[in-house]
Amino acid sequence: MTNLEQLLQQHFGYSTFRSGQKEVIEAIIENQDVIALLPTGMGKSLCYQLPGYILNKPILIISPLLSLMQDQVEQLKRFGEKRVVALNSFLQMSEKRNVLQHLQQYRFIFTSPEMLMNPQVQGALREMQLGLIVVDEAHCISQWGFDFRPDYLKITDWLDNTNRPPILALSATATDQVVKDMKNYLHMKEPFEYIHSVDRLNLHYDVVQLENAAEKATWIVDHVLKTSGPGIIYTQSRKKTGIYAEQLLANGIRAAAYHAGMEAEDRQFIQQQFLAGQLEWICATNAFGMGVHKDNVRQIIHDHIPSTVANYMQEVGRAGRNGQDALSILLYVPNDEDMTKFIVTEDLPQLHHVEQYAAYMHQGENPAIMQDQHQISETGFRVLSYWMQSLAPEEVQQKLTAIRFSKVHQVDEMKELVTAEKCIREQLLHYFGQSLGEKPAHCCHYCGIEVGAILKKREHLEVQENISSWEERLTALLPNL
Repeated sequence: MTNLEQLLQQHFGYSTFRSGQKEVIEAIIENQDVIALLPTGMGKSLCYQLPGYILNKPILIISPLLSLMQDQVEQLKRFGEKRVVALNSFLQMSEKRNVLQHLQQYRFIFTSPEMLMNPQVQGALREMQLGLIVVDEAHCISQWGFDFRPDYLKITDWLDNTNRPPILALSATATDQVVKDMKNYLHMKEPFEYIHSVDRLNLHYDVVQLENAAEKATWIVDHVLKTSGPGIIYTQSRKKTGIYAEQLLANGIRAAAYHAGMEAEDRQFIQQQFLAGQLEWICATNAFGMGVHKDNVRQIIHDHIPSTVANYMQEVGRAGRNGQDALSILLYVPNDEDMTKFIVTEDLPQLHHVEQYAAYMHQGENPAIMQDQHQISETGFRVLSYWMQSLAPEEVQQKLTAIRFSKVHQVDEMKELVTAEKCIREQLLHYFGQSLGEKPAHCCHYCGIEVGAILKKREHLEVQENISSWEERLTALLPNL
C-alpha cells in the first residue's frame, strides 16, 4: 500500500481509489493545474479532500450553489473534519467577520463566485498561503458565465498568476469548447487533463412522443403509479412542479415540488426528505439536483426539451449512481423546442438595451435606472453591465447576438438528439467528442427498449400527510424543539 492509499484509508476509510482519483491527486501534489472530468458518482470531491491532508495549507473550493456547499461541508464533518467552513450568504455579518479574521485556520473553505468578488474576502485570501484552488462544477463557467452569472468569468482575476497555488477544475461533463473556456477564464497553465468517458452503461434512454402537451401530466401519473422510484420529474415551469406534485399526492404517491422560488429552508427540508427516502418523487425545475447525492434514483423524467445536451446529461446522470439500471424518459410533443428557445433567451439584453446603457453613461447617469424602471430584468442588467464594462457598445451588441444564436443552436442540438431516430447513447458520446464502445441491452428508444426489463413494478407506499410547511414537518419530527 502506497502513502496515498494509507492516507486514503486513514482519513476516509477507503482502501483503493476509484478511476482517475489517484492520477488527479498526484498531479495536484506535483503543483500542476488539473482539469478532471469524472462522471457523477465517481468521487470528484475526494480529488481535493485528500490533498487537504497532504498539502497542509487551506483549500479554497468555489461552488455554484449554497446547497452544494452545505452538502460538502456536512460530508467532511461526517469524516471528522472540524476545520471546514462555508463562506456564503447564510452567515450573519458578525459570523462572516469572525470567519474572515480566522480564515487561515480552516483546512477547507467553500465559497461562491459572487462572494469571491467581495473586496474583504479577496483581501483575506491574498494574505493567506492557499494549497489549492478548486472550481467545482466548472462547466458552469460556460453554462452560466456569459449570460447569467458573469462573476464566473472573473473567478481568478484577483489572483497573482505568477505566484499562485494549482487550480483544479472539476466537472462530470464538458465539451471541447467548455474545456477551452475553463483553461481560458481560469488562466490555467498547461493543465493535466483526466477525461473519463461520459458513458454509463446502466443508464437507459427512452423517448415518449405524445400528441399534445395536455397529455403529459396524465402520462406521468399513470407511469409513476406503475413503476418503481425514487425519481425526479424535471419541468421548466415552477407552477407545473406544484401541479405534478399535487396530482401524484392525490394518487397516493409521496411527492413534493421544488424550485428556486421557494424558501431556502423549505427546499433544504424537501431535499433531506428525498435523501432519507421519505419522498418517492421530486417534481422540480433545474434548480434541483446539483450536489444531491442519492444513490438509488431509478428514474429521471423530462416533460420538455432541455436547453442543452450538456444540461440533459447532467440531469439524467443523477440516476443510477449505485450502478443499478436506471431509466431516463423524455416526453416530446412537436414544437416543444420553441418554448425552450423562448425561456433561454427571455432574460438576454436586447440590442436597444445596449444603446440605453451607453446613453445613460454618456449623460453621467447611473445605468441602474434601467433596472429600477423595469426596462430590463435583474439578470439581464447584470449581464449587460459585465459586457459593457469589458467591450465597446458595438462589440457588446455583437456578443449578445452571438450568445442568442448559440443558445438557440444548443436547443436545436437537443431536439436533434430526441428526434433524429439514431442511437441516443451514440449521439451523446459524439457530442462530447467520445466514441461508443459497448452498447448495453435496452440501450435507448431507437435501439429498442423494454421498460419492464429496467424498472420493477411500484410497491404501494403510504402517502405522508401535511407536507405543505417545513415548520409543521419539523415540529412533528422534533416536538420539543
